[in-house]
Formats: sequence, structure tokens, C-alpha cells
Amino acid sequence: MSGPSYDGSLAASTSSTANQKNTIDTPAANSESRHGHGQFWTLALGSVGVVFGDIGTSPLYAFREALFQAAKDGLLRLEVMGVVSLALWALLLVVTVKYVLFLMRADNHGEGGVLSLMALAQQALLGRTRTVFILGACGAALFYGDAVITPAISVLSAVEGLHTVPALTHTVTPSVVVAISLAILFCLFMVQSRGTEKVAALFGPICLVWFIIIGGLGLWHLAQLPHILMAISPTYAISFLAHHGVVGLLVLGSVFLTVTGAEALYADMGHFGRWPIQASWLFFVLPCLILNYLGQGAFALQEVAAAAAAHRPVQNLDWFFLMAPEAFRIPLVVLAGMATIIASQAVITGAFSLTNQAMQLGLLPRMVMERTSQTHAGQIFLPRINMLLMIGVFLLVAMFKTSSNLSQAYGLAVTGTMAVTTSLAYIVVRKLWKWNLWASLALIAPLLALDMVFLGANALKVLSGGWVPLAIGGALFALIATWTRGSTILTRKVERDSPKMEDIVAILSARGPHRVDGTAVYLTSTVNYAPVALMHNLKHNKVLHASNVILTVKTAETPRVDPEERVSLVRINADFVQITLNYGFMESPNVPKALVKPSDPSLKLDPMATSYFVGRRSIVPAAKSAMPDWQDQLFIFLMKNAANPTDFFHIPPGRVVEMGTQVTI
Repeated sequence: MSGPSYDGSLAASTSSTANQKNTIDTPAANSESRHGHGQFWTLALGSVGVVFGDIGTSPLYAFREALFQAAKDGLLRLEVMGVVSLALWALLLVVTVKYVLFLMRADNHGEGGVLSLMALAQQALLGRTRTVFILGACGAALFYGDAVITPAISVLSAVEGLHTVPALTHTVTPSVVVAISLAILFCLFMVQSRGTEKVAALFGPICLVWFIIIGGLGLWHLAQLPHILMAISPTYAISFLAHHGVVGLLVLGSVFLTVTGAEALYADMGHFGRWPIQASWLFFVLPCLILNYLGQGAFALQEVAAAAAAHRPVQNLDWFFLMAPEAFRIPLVVLAGMATIIASQAVITGAFSLTNQAMQLGLLPRMVMERTSQTHAGQIFLPRINMLLMIGVFLLVAMFKTSSNLSQAYGLAVTGTMAVTTSLAYIVVRKLWKWNLWASLALIAPLLALDMVFLGANALKVLSGGWVPLAIGGALFALIATWTRGSTILTRKVERDSPKMEDIVAILSARGPHRVDGTAVYLTSTVNYAPVALMHNLKHNKVLHASNVILTVKTAETPRVDPEERVSLVRINADFVQITLNYGFMESPNVPKALVKPSDPSLKLDPMATSYFVGRRSIVPAAKSAMPDWQDQLFIFLMKNAANPTDFFHIPPGRVVEMGTQVTI
């Protein structure tokens, strides 16, 4: 079994940026410096739609599932108060304190997210370490579990609201709910290739209306039972956990559903800036969510009182939709459907962005990527990721059928990612910000302890559904580990078997081959070593072009690279030039565009007289491989299916010459 690869088709090298200064409060992180005062409110509105879509739809199912766990042995007033208190303090501690007030200050030149934080930690440690790599790979892998579950549970929970419409009670069966959900999700994935630029303009206004409505519903019920405000006291949350043992942990695992989507606050910071996101959360989104959870609590307390008066048990209801008057339930279901589509869209595009970062950082093989906007660089579409996500979402909807069942699978992926983020943040605080040990522990230890409590609570759901994100995350981690390990082995073998460029230059100077006009660009991922394509061209064609460029593309540990630092050129001799193109992990390499204006005036690259030579490798497993057989086969499969560098580097296909060789690993 063999698979082709290309010289330079391994994940692009990463270059160290260890000497760059701490980026806290840089202009890149400050929305006012980046976008100007006039765009602040536009960005804030946009963040309401894109950033808060996931966490904003949590009221559809989070309170219901938490109360369901608490009501298994009967539901009492203090239990309702305890659940509401837990939900409020989860929002305050996890989202507000950890993400909004702390982690959003740990930006990588304005960008956030687990891979951006991993790159920042690598910068702090002056290079990639095994610990940082494992943490970053785990965080990225678990994100895909979240990306599969979020669309399924969000859309299902919205469509299930039709059950609360009396006229549709007998019409909307569980099978109908599944069918409608699958139809909505199918349409959502099918429109991804068209881009989200036009639809995204509606995200902000729709979610603005959504938050106003859910806040208003909560305020209406809060006014009927102001006593629920007592739940703001943390004593109710602490008392509930102290008196309910394992049930309390199960409830805590469901309460965590209120903060799913918190990672989006950090990951989307580069799109909107820190200040618009913080302002939107503190002064609009958080108050609306608090009002809604208080309102659901007040409504549940009224039901508890009514059940006690009628001497009947309390049923766990779809509290969110039943809060609304019957006449408004269908419009509320429609609005909820639109809000869940937005939440799903945000996590899907997040998966595209994360995959692009992972490819640039060398964690995943290159894949075909399409740009869906001429003006917004971050709007991309990856057909393979889109198809895999759609298949995963469809399987989950078909397997679990209801949002209640699916909620058992939700949480583990998110809590795992949060624990990874906190761990990486410790490295940044300690090594990059230069805090002393005790100050670092005083900040990080309580946050990590909180993550561990939620992680332990969600771990109780492993057998009832929590295995799903673990399986997805485990598969992705194995893929990342295999790709990076195989790439390293292959690179070392090429370096061991290939002559150094300085030796080739010396040989050619003493006995030059036949010369031909034009420029040859040889792509290679191994700096200072002769590219495979060059050696084959000399061996078989016995010619050397008038001008020769040894080209390497490197990925920095920063999101973007200053255009003035894009091209690094070193002239080896009159025949050869070593060019390194530097890109950030948020950028997409465009080789011909970067080579238009090289810094050496003697190097003239005529697009119509330039040929790009790419070494094509056919990989076969060695008799004594450094990897287990299954990793060998997986790596060969990944190499075989990696995107052609011609497409990835935007090289004109008509100017490419492929020259192959067989390599064993």
C-alpha cells in the first residue's frame, strides 16, 4: 500500500516568535484601535449574533435537564432555588470571570481560541514541547465533538417546542420532530459552500430580538414571583450540592449546559475585538440570560406550589416554551429555530477556522479550502469537514432522537476543552507574563478546580452518552498524533537521505549541467537540504534553469505576519536563491502573489517563464517502522488524500512539474 505526498506537502514548518513581546492590551486586541469608535456598536451587534448564538440557545434545554435530574425523587422548592442558583453562578464564574475578564486578555495578537493559546504557550516556552502539543491537540480534538453535538441538540430542542402548541400535540410526533430537524440541518450544511456573508448580516438583529424576547419572558414571570431573586445568593447552590450527593453532581453536569458556547467568546475575539464582546456580554446578553433563568425558576416554583395544592407529583415540563402564552408559542418556536440555526452556523464556521489553523500549524494534513468572500479573509469553506460534520450530526439525531437524550452526550467535550484552555493559560501567565508562582496559582488554581468539578460531574454521563464526544475527540487526537509523528519521521528521513544544498552548489559550480532559460521554483519543507525535485531534474533531465529558487513556506506562531516580513531571501550564489515565505496560522499561503515583488532586484520572476517543481513521494511502510502498523497505514492514507500543494499554495496548474520518488517510513 502506498500513497503520494509532495516535497513541501508536509505540514508547513512553524517558526519561532519567542522574541516578540507580550501582546496583552495590544492594538490588535483593542477593538477601538483596530476598528475605530464608529464601528464599535456594529461589532457589538455582530458579536451578539455570532459569538453568543450557542450560549444564547442554552435556555431551551439547560434548565429543563438540570431540573429533571433534581426531580427524580420529587421536586421541592429548595431544589428549584438550588438549580437556579447553580445556573446563575455558572454564568458568573465560568463565563464572566474566567473568559470575559481573564482569558480574553490572553490574546495572540488579537486572536483567541485553544490553538491560538497553544501557539502563545509555545512562544512562551521558546518552541514546541510535548506537554503543550498534547494539550493543544486534545483541545482541538474535543472541539470537533462540540461541533457535531451543538447543531443536533440546538435544532432538536427548538423543533420540540412544537409539542407545547395544543393544536399540534397529536400531529407532531417524535418521528416528525426528527424529520423536521434533519431537513433543517440538511439545508444548513448544503448552503455552507455559498458562504455566510449575506446571511451573517441577519445574525445580529435576529439574535438581538431573541435575547430581548427571552429576557422579557423571564422578567414577566419574575414579576409574578419576585421571591426567586433570593436564588442569586450562592448559599442555595452550596446547600443543594451539600445535601444531594451524586444527584447534586448529575445536576451540576446538566447545569453546565448553561455555559456551553463560552469558548466562542475567546475563539471569536479576533473577528470582533475584545471590547465589543465584553460590552455585549456584560450589558446585554448576561442580563437577558439571568432574567430568563430566574423566570423559568419562578415558573417552576409556581408549578411546584400548584402541584402541592392539588396533591399531585410535579412533572418536569418544557419550561422555556410553556413560559410563553399559547398564542405566541408558534412564533417563539420559529424564532428559536432561527436562533439555533445561527448557533449551529457559528460552530460550523468555527470548525472550518480551527481546521485551517490546525493545517497551518502542522496538526492536520492539507485539505481543499474555498474562499466564500472576496472581502472577508476568515470566511472559508472546507468541503471535507462540512461533509464529515453533516454525517456526524445526522447520526447523532438518528441515534438519540430527542434533545434530552442528546444532553447526556453534551458537556464532556466542552469541559475538556475548558480544562485544556485553563492549563495552557497557566503557562502563558507563568512564562510569558512572568508572574511569580504564587500569583499564578492564586489565579489559575481556582479556575482549574472549577473546570475539574464540572468535568467530574459530566464524567458521570459517560455510559449514557458522554462516550460520543470522547470517541470523536479520541479519533481526532489519534489522527493529529499520527500526522505529526509521521511528518516528523518523514522529514528526518528526507534530511538524512538528501544532500545539503551547499554541497550541490559546490558540485554544480565545478561541473555545471546544460542551462535553459527561465526560472525554476523548487518547493521544499526541509530548509538547507536539496529538494527531491531538483535532484531528479538534474539526474534525469540533466538541465539547470538560468535562475533557481529554493522555496520554503513557514507558519509562524502568530495569527498573521506583517506583509513587510512575508519574504525572507538569501542568495546562495549566482544560480540559486533561498526564499522563505512566512505566514501566520490564520492566513492562507499564496505563493505566486508573494513572489511578485522579491526583495532582490536581480531576481526577476516572470509568471509566464516560471516553472514550479514539486517532489511527489510515494510512501510505503518500512520493514522496521518507527510507528505501529495501524499508524503507518493511517499516515499513508492521510498523505494520499492530502490536498495537492498546487491548489493549497494557489500555484497555476499549468506551470507545475511533478517529479516522483518512493520513500519508506
